[in-house]
Amino acid sequence: MKYKLLGNSGLRVSEICLGTMAFGAEEVWGCDKADSKKIFDSFTRAGGNFLDTANTYAKGAGETILGQLTGPDRDDFVIATKYSLQDSKTGVNHVGNHRKNMMRSVEDSLRRLKTDYIDLLWVHCPDGITPIEEIMRALDDLVRMGKVNYLGISNFTAWEIARANTLAEFKNWTQFVGLQPEYNLLLRDAERELLPMAKALGIAVTPWSPLAGGVLTGKYLQKEGHRVPEDSHRFNEKNTRITRKLITIAEQMGHTPAQVALRWIMQKDQVVIPIVGARKAAQLESSLKCLEFTLGDQEIMELDEISQPRMGYPHDFLKVDMVRKIGFGGWLDEVS
Repeated sequence: MKYKLLGNSGLRVSEICLGTMAFGAEEVWGCDKADSKKIFDSFTRAGGNFLDTANTYAKGAGETILGQLTGPDRDDFVIATKYSLQDSKTGVNHVGNHRKNMMRSVEDSLRRLKTDYIDLLWVHCPDGITPIEEIMRALDDLVRMGKVNYLGISNFTAWEIARANTLAEFKNWTQFVGLQPEYNLLLRDAERELLPMAKALGIAVTPWSPLAGGVLTGKYLQKEGHRVPEDSHRFNEKNTRITRKLITIAEQMGHTPAQVALRWIMQKDQVVIPIVGARKAAQLESSLKCLEFTLGDQEIMELDEISQPRMGYPHDFLKVDMVRKIGFGGWLDEVS
């Protein structure tokens, strides 16, 4: 395992983040503490130190298990958790991005994690109500109180994040150093605005669902008995073509489709740290083998071409040769 700086910070995090959404048998997809420990141990043996959880995972049990696993070695790990989503039905203010819910949620997370501080606090998603000024000021207060070290944001638009960081810079408040979008070979929409924004502002990208909910493991196309979920939005003709190409390249290279899919994400020209989850230690250990090889230019080109998203306006418009020539006033070929 190698390590990367988390955006415009000096924080060193492993090049893969362990997603712990499956920690806790309270959810049907979850695993008990014993299996969670096996997954945790596999990750740490490989040199991983970056752990991602949330206040709502397994109804809070995810944080509790993680706190027990890190225990006296807590300072060796970078623990990221989230707030925003409803974790209690006892009051209308137990959900949302406002200061009251933020402060309450963080205190509860600290108690469950058995720690005095959170390394990275994610704003989980927008609520469409709370002013960005309130969010950024309250987050900065948490940092100044020493309860949170760094800030991240997930599922917001690029303009909202850029506005938030610009406001924080102007006010001398703490800025976001991490971005957590959904991003994988089947869903490359983040390349339109989010990834360029993150690169320009020095924000690290830590994608969730890098294997597209398991589709990019190839199990639905390779193995009998894996029935396609009826309500999944990830199954269509284009995504099937992408997955088949991924399987072909993986077989040619002697790796699994999941390993190649993760490697493709990691080889971007900016800091991209996939969040990899598992329900069994063997699954994680297999995924971690993506650290043992790199993709060549040919493999990257083939995967890029078959999964290329439509960028839309204004991106496609601005790439038209005539538009570029007009924009340069006829000097396009003379300017380098």
